[in-house]
Amino acid sequence: MLSLFQRKRVPPASGAAPTPTPPADPGKGLMRPEPAASLLATPRRQRLLEHIWQRTSLSRRQFTTLYLAPLERYAELVQQFPASESHHHAYPGGMLDHGLEIVAYALKLRQSHLLPAGATPEAQAAQAEAWTAGTAYAALLHDIGKIAVDLHVEYADGTVWHPWHGPLRRPYRFRYLKEREYRLHSAATGLLYARLLDPGIFDWLVGYPDLWAALLYVLAGQYEHAGTLGELVVQADQASVAQELGGDPSKALAAPKHTLQRKLLDGLRFLLREEFKLNQPQASDGWLTQDALWLVSKTVSDKLRAHLLQQGIDGIPANNTAVFNVLQDHGIALPTPDGKAIWKATVASDAGWSHSFTFLKLSPALIWEVADRPAPFAGQVRVEQEQEDSVHQTPTAPGATVPEAGPSAAPPILTAATDNGVGALLDLLDMAPAASVAPAISPVPVTNAEDDPGTETMAPTPPIPSVPAPQPQAEPSGEDFMAWLTQGVRTRKLIINDAKALVHTVAGTAYLVSPGVFQRYAQEHPPLAVIARQEKLEAWQWVQKRFEKLAVHRKQASGLNIWTCDVTGPRKSRRLHGYLLARSDVLFGEVPPDNPYLRLANEAPKRENPSVQSENDRDEQG
Repeated sequence: MLSLFQRKRVPPASGAAPTPTPPADPGKGLMRPEPAASLLATPRRQRLLEHIWQRTSLSRRQFTTLYLAPLERYAELVQQFPASESHHHAYPGGMLDHGLEIVAYALKLRQSHLLPAGATPEAQAAQAEAWTAGTAYAALLHDIGKIAVDLHVEYADGTVWHPWHGPLRRPYRFRYLKEREYRLHSAATGLLYARLLDPGIFDWLVGYPDLWAALLYVLAGQYEHAGTLGELVVQADQASVAQELGGDPSKALAAPKHTLQRKLLDGLRFLLREEFKLNQPQASDGWLTQDALWLVSKTVSDKLRAHLLQQGIDGIPANNTAVFNVLQDHGIALPTPDGKAIWKATVASDAGWSHSFTFLKLSPALIWEVADRPAPFAGQVRVEQEQEDSVHQTPTAPGATVPEAGPSAAPPILTAATDNGVGALLDLLDMAPAASVAPAISPVPVTNAEDDPGTETMAPTPPIPSVPAPQPQAEPSGEDFMAWLTQGVRTRKLIINDAKALVHTVAGTAYLVSPGVFQRYAQEHPPLAVIARQEKLEAWQWVQKRFEKLAVHRKQASGLNIWTCDVTGPRKSRRLHGYLLARSDVLFGEVPPDNPYLRLANEAPKRENPSVQSENDRDEQG
């Protein structure tokens, strides 16, 4: 491996024809091919290259051999081709931008995974750099087949160019094939990856059978067999697409359904259609004026999070401020003049009632077609003076008019516009949980810092037996919580034994991370907060107490409910706190192996850490 790191690039054969110098004017309708150095020289692409290098543990020389050389070959091959005809990155050079973005994103995500899964810490450490490089290659090459089967490329004299001919050498033109097959490009990747990765890299990777198999599956488009590597590429691809589409709020309507942006928007539309009350004199979730939709910030955050979690959609932060920022970053919530998501305003009705709220401000055009828009509020929404001097008011007299807000009046959507979207893309990295290829097995977001064991998926997931949906009673109970938990685990809505998991297998049974699993349930059931408040408890504490009353968990010899687990890995060690179920078949149809990175500690939870203890434990400890 060391020899590979130090190997120098092979110069072109002496008999190879020199690259012709392109004319200054390539001709009408033609594009001039550029060398890799020129294509990668823009500030945006240079910044992405720097981020890619920072995700590795290599010297500059090693980075040039393993990363920069393939990226340069990729740039020379894709030139100014778009990544798609009319979807994402549909502009000259879009494929090169998409390739760099997805590599940067995938390498960031890879840092949260210990690969290969299930190997010893020593083996994972020895293979770390190979898995990092393999992640980059899988991300870079996943769409390269598009230039072989989606495009017709020809030189000025009409000679057809194919990518297996090597980089373009003369002015060229291209067009998209009208009757192309959508998924054929995945199968076509095999035509080209040997042009981007040299034999020495293949010789290195083939020495790691797990990585080699996963990489080949990704390059063949068989992500379902590629394990974590496939998941990293899928999530990185989605993030790059969502970032590119999210720069303009008008593009949110065209965002693909799998993006978080589209899910947020669809969730808001559902709530406004089915649950939210608008334009009520007092008890209202929001008010619609002629030019804006004003939604009460906490209400929309709580209900939107609960709705999406109930749909099995993860990636929604538990913190309301983070939710507001996500809505703003995705071009859904309009920012204040000082770039924040929250507006402070007073609602005043014609009947004389008025009240101040904190709001999210949305464009009505994102929610309704013009013909479907509800009647505007007969009153005023007055923004506080320090935020904005204008008054958003609906006409109250015959003949009064309020002009529609045009595009020129819209404030900037992304606060990171100065770096052409790179900051927005990289900011998104810190919020996204590890994703799966299939929506049914999406991972669970961490709801509390104590919930993250710092490991990856260690044990196989059991088969999915049929399980009935929980039937909540008038007031939720411990049985409702267990039904929700069982359904979540068996349908893989709640993953197990993962870095972000709230359920692990320890000592031959299920280990429920506390307080995270109870917080997750409370987030999906907002009415619990009202019930819990009557008992002067947080919602998750209320659920925890109902769970304990079921007596389905195993207590320590000392009588304490909470068990401590040591989490060990090559990079860090830490502790988790939670409950052990008395019977393993309560959740699992077939009990998976124990998570090898977790083991029960010999000591009980420390008394000075009350946030993870149950109410009964605190009482018993006096």
